[in-house]
Amino acid sequence: MNLLWGFCLYMTFIYLPFDIFFKAVADDEEVWFGFVLRGWWAKATAPLHWAIYAAGAFGFWRMSRWMWPWAAAYSAQIAIAMAVWNLLDERGSWPAALISFAVFAVPTVALWRAKALFRPDPSAPPHPAR
Repeated sequence: MNLLWGFCLYMTFIYLPFDIFFKAVADDEEVWFGFVLRGWWAKATAPLHWAIYAAGAFGFWRMSRWMWPWAAAYSAQIAIAMAVWNLLDERGSWPAALISFAVFAVPTVALWRAKALFRPDPSAPPHPAR
């Protein structure tokens, strides 16, 4: 979860601000459910990715109870999207679809099984460092 938290922080504070404010519209791409959006459609949907990653960063930081099952659900969506993207994009293939799905299924299962780690009481302090 620390790696996922770090990834959410990176996406929230480094990549997405660059993507939204500095990347040229002609170069912009966003992937939703395995389908690639380009140009203005990508630019228009990037703030939604920004909000998702910001919520993930906050939720992992606080180990908020609402993160379960939503972190696992989003991770499952990424696993499916990676498979779909590899099947639809000319750069992908069946083996790549299966491998990418399997790789992203690992954190999905781990997040699903981690319910006890998310705080049931929102007023409780965050878990101490382990």
